[in-house]
Parts: sequence; structure tokens; C-alpha cells
Amino acid sequence: MNSLDAIFSPESVAIIGASNTPGKVGYDIFANVTRGGFKGTVYPVNPKAKSILSVKTFPTITSIPDTVDLAIIILPPTACEQAVADCIAKGVKGIVIVSAGFKEVGGEGVEIENRIVAMCRAAGVRLVGPNCLGVINPIGDVSLNASFAQRMPIPGNISFISQSGALCTSVLDYAADRDIGFSKFISIGNKADVDELDLLKYFHEDLNTAVIILYLEELRRGQEFIEAVKEITSGHRPTPVLIIKSGRTSAGAQAAASHTGSLAGTEAVYDAIFTQAGIIRCDSIAELFDFANAFAYKRESALGKAQRKIPSGKRVAIVTNAGGPGILATDMTISSDLELAKLSPATVEALSKCLPATANIHNPIDVIGDATSERYEAALAAVMKDEGVDGALVILTPQSMTDALGTAEAVVRVARKTPKPILCSFMGVVDVSAGVSYLQEHGYPVYKFPEDAAKALGALYKFSNWQNRDHLPAFKMKPYDHAGAEKIIAGCLAAGKTKLGELDGLELLKCYGFNTLPTKLAKSESEAAQVAAEMGFPVVMKIVSPQILHKSDAGGVVVGVKTEAEAKAAFTKIMTNAKKFDSQAELIGVLIQKMAEKGEEVILGMNRYAVGPLVMFGMGGIFVEVFKDVVFRMAPFDRDEAHAMVREIKGYKMFTGFRGRPKADVETIEKNLVCLSAMVARHPEIIEMDINPLLVHEEGKGATVADCRIILKEQGK
Repeated sequence: MNSLDAIFSPESVAIIGASNTPGKVGYDIFANVTRGGFKGTVYPVNPKAKSILSVKTFPTITSIPDTVDLAIIILPPTACEQAVADCIAKGVKGIVIVSAGFKEVGGEGVEIENRIVAMCRAAGVRLVGPNCLGVINPIGDVSLNASFAQRMPIPGNISFISQSGALCTSVLDYAADRDIGFSKFISIGNKADVDELDLLKYFHEDLNTAVIILYLEELRRGQEFIEAVKEITSGHRPTPVLIIKSGRTSAGAQAAASHTGSLAGTEAVYDAIFTQAGIIRCDSIAELFDFANAFAYKRESALGKAQRKIPSGKRVAIVTNAGGPGILATDMTISSDLELAKLSPATVEALSKCLPATANIHNPIDVIGDATSERYEAALAAVMKDEGVDGALVILTPQSMTDALGTAEAVVRVARKTPKPILCSFMGVVDVSAGVSYLQEHGYPVYKFPEDAAKALGALYKFSNWQNRDHLPAFKMKPYDHAGAEKIIAGCLAAGKTKLGELDGLELLKCYGFNTLPTKLAKSESEAAQVAAEMGFPVVMKIVSPQILHKSDAGGVVVGVKTEAEAKAAFTKIMTNAKKFDSQAELIGVLIQKMAEKGEEVILGMNRYAVGPLVMFGMGGIFVEVFKDVVFRMAPFDRDEAHAMVREIKGYKMFTGFRGRPKADVETIEKNLVCLSAMVARHPEIIEMDINPLLVHEEGKGATVADCRIILKEQGK
């Protein structure tokens, strides 16, 4: 038995703070439970009333003679604390605190919430809230609406989690208008105990749940969330998870010294978490439910078991009775990372036999405005038999002769015979209503506009792609020198150094397998010339200053130094430029570094957040913040994620022999990403880092760190 069963499937519920006054939360919740057809027993708790809605009240929960599984508390924070203590004494297994005034208001509210959580955890009692809407389970054998939402949703196979109670009421109204049903529905408020991860795990095991949708404001768990949800979305019985995250367009990026810090921001953190967990992020409530409907769509298999319809590929056939909407669907199909299927000669021949001469028998298939339901059925059946088609979009615009209901029936007949998804767009409202209702009643997704249907099919393909993603063997690499790295970090912090340049940074990177260049510090012209000569020309020379992290901006870099005379001149030039750039900067000297072989310039970086270290990869050099061609992942990660990161940037073609360029050593990039991931996961003292550029040489020749900067967390902070 799961600890959350008492919250979603209780046999008895006590409403503590039930009221006789209509309009009060205590009245509305009690009325919703009693009038919603709850199959268990409900007990109102109110010391000042004899009965509520003709049901006898009890002064306290401990005075109820029978066992109580779930307690809903609607009391001020100070009274909640005693009520929770009474619930624990009574043996209640689950508690939902609807009341506000806790952590979200600060002060004493935080202290009360913390004490309540401590009591519940000590007793093994699960707590939802405080500051939440409540919990709803419309499935017939429970039928519980323990919330202050006005309506009980119809039963379905979508489970909904929201951090906002106010949003829930709007969502329920929206869902009612579109005949969307739910398996479970809950708002978690302050999520003092039960949070989204607890619920995701629970709903994944719920046989009544086909898809989980979530409104999220913030996450408190990073790597744990990724690993747990990855199992949910790709385990033995994968469950799609769709999320809408608030605050997407906020500035979010904290002040940062590194390129990675300025390019990341909190939204990059969430995008990385969702990507690694196999979660599909939505841009609006409408899109959330558009996608959920597509994922909730199932077919009956030959064994009578419902199976989710997921496309095995991205090839889409479009069947329409109007050219314009077909073009719109085509455009959105391509932008949703899908492609128009190329029909086989046999399919084209079959279409030519069942469609009039004026029809377009090539994809998108236009069955012409006067199409009958029989014509739709013949065309759709033909394309669904094509092995080069992975799914279909059916578009219907209401003409005077259009039979919307007959066409809907035809779609269902074809859909029942194929494992491939068929999504419909019946455009309009009144004239197509009979067909829309028929499709909805039979569990088939239908959309008002073809672009919405195409985006939903794109979401199905994205989930399919996640299911079939690469699983590569781990790299065989030399053991990392953890102890050496710890010694370097400790030494720097002991000396008060938190901004590491190449002298310390390169030594640190070598501990994790990075290939670095011979590097030495010079403090005078003559020393620069001597060091360069001993190292062997050509060399690169760079300013060394804790205050100057972006050396190129200060004119602090000279490349291609070929003689001792050039080395002396470069030393003087670099020191002069640096002094002009920042007259207060401490100029330690000039770094002399052996010139690396040519290669593609990429950037690897990291910025640390509360939920963990965020690793960045992209095209590097001085233009990294101009083009911003970068991707992010939360560390630690393995080769699979590194492999995907390299291929997600727009500049990936540069590594593949583009326009006669030599192929780059992509495998070494992936290895370096895995090494960086291990490094920042192991050493929490590292809070920001850039390796820019990492020069990636020809295939088989590795990569070389040309420059780096690392920022450590100050001791005591």
C-alpha cells in the first residue's frame, strides 16, 4: 500500500473547520465531498455546530468514534498545529491543509509550518499543502472532491498536479468546456511535505493514469528529480509527463563573471532538467491539454488491452478537404520536427482509384471540398497502410455537403485498425459539433485548428524519440585524480584565491583528463623571451590578473609570437593595455603558452545553482555571447547526454566535414563533457567555469584547452 493512498482513495474523510455558512471554504469543501458522490464516510468537525448539511458534527477529530483515513484542515495557522497533533493522535494517515498563512507569508507562519511538518514526518503521516486547493479523485469507486473547486471533473486518464490552487479552478472550468476527464487532480501549495516528485511517482503506478500534466513554479530537487522522472518516462511502463513552467520569460540570469553564468539563467536549468528527464515542456495551458489529449488517446489491441498510440517515426500524411488548411498543417508539421511522408507508388495508385481526378493524390492529400465520409475513409485507409507513413492528420472544413458525423465515424473505423496515431482537426464550432462530439466520446483527439493538431503530433513524436534514444557504452578513461584536484582547490582557497586563471585552472583540468598546453608565467620582458624560446615558438601570450577575466576585452592576448624580440614587445604591449583597461588591477605577469594546432573553437562551461551544477556546451571563441549557440545539462551526466548535447547545437555541421573542412574529433568533445560533469559534481567549491576555447582538432587528434577561468566559492559562504 502506498502512503498516498489515504489522500487519493480514503474510506473516510474528516473536514476539520467545516462550516454552515455558504461561501466559506469550510462549507464549500464539505458540500463538495457530500454532494460529489463520495463512496466513503465523511465527518464534519466543528465544536460550535450540531450539524452541517444535516450531517452530525464532532467537536474534535479525536471524538469521532470510527477510524479516519484523511483529514482536510481549514483553520488559521495557529489552530492548525493543534489540529494536526489531534489527527496524529487519532491515527489519521493523510492530511491536507487548505488554509493559507504559513511559509508563503514568512515570520511565524514559517515556524508553524516547520513544526507541523516535523510532527507529520515523525508519525509517518503524509501532508499536502498548506495553502492549496485540495484533492480530487473522480474515478467511480472513490468519487472524492475534497477541494473548494465548484465542479467535479468527469473521470478520465489524465492526472494533474498544480503548485497554484487558483489556477486549478480555471483549469477545471477549461477542461469541462472541452470534455476533458481526470484520473487525479491536486494542488500542492507550499509542498511542505508531498511535492511534485512524490506525486509523479504515485501517478506513474496508478493504472487509471495515462499521462501526467504539471503546473510548476519551482523545483527543490535537481539530480534526484531527473533520475526518478527518467524512470517514469522511460521505464518498464513509460508515462508521458507534460509541464508548463511559470516565469519562462523573466530575466533569471544572475550576475556572473563567466560566459556560462551570463548565458544560463534559471530557465536554462529547468530546460536542462526537463530534457534529461524526458519531460515535454508546453508554452500554454491550451497546449498542455492539446498534448495531453494526444497522449491519452489509446487503441484496443487484439488482446483487448489499451495501448498508447505513439508514432514510430516522424513521417506524416495529411488528408484534407481544403487546400489552405492543408498548407497550414504542412508548415506546422515541418516546424514541429516532423516531415511529410513520401507516399509509395502503391498508395498513390490506390488514392487515384478512390478519389476524383481533381483531387491531389500526393501528400498532403486533398480529397476536395465535396468529399463524402466514404471518400475520407478510403483515402485515410490507403495512407495508413503505407509503411512510409507513421501517423496522420485529418482536416475537415464544413462545406454545405459535408457530413461531419459520418466522417468522424469513418476516422474511428480506420483508427481502430491501426497502431499509428490519427489526429483530427474539425475546423469550426457549430457545423462540425456532431463529429467533434463523436470523436471525443470515443476517446479520439480532435482540434479546432490544424496547426494545433500538428503540434500535438509533434509532441507524440518527441516522446517516441525519447523512448528510442541512443544508449551508448560508457567511455573507458583513466581514473580521475580527485585527490590532486582537492589539493589544488584547497591551496587556492587557503591563499584567498577564488578566481583561478590558467596557471591553477589548467592544473585542475589535467586532474580530470583534459589535454592542456605547456604554460609558464613570465614577469619581465627578458623572462618572457627566455621562457618562449625554451618552450619553442610560436607561442601565445596572455595577461594574468585576478581582476581581468576576459583577457581579449582588455587587449591582453597576443597570438603567434615567433621570436624572442616579438615576445619582449608583446609583453610590453599586454602590460600597457591591461593597465589602461583597469588601472586598479593587480598585474601578476604574462602567461606564455605553446601555440596549439588549429581546431574548431568550442566552449565548455558550468554555473552552479541551488538544484545542482549546470554544464554548458556550444560554439566558442569571442563570439559565444553573440551567437549564443549553446545547450545545457545538469551534472552529473553520462555519455548519452554528452552525445546529445554536441548534436543539438546549430553549429554541429562544422564538425562533420562541412564544405571541405576536416571532420572534428567529436568523440573527444563528448569525453571532455563527461569529464567536466564528473569534476563539477565532485567539487562543490567550483561555482562557475569556462573552458573557452577548447580547440577541437581533426578526427582522431583530440582537443586542447586554450584558455580557462574557474571561480571558487569563498570560504564561509
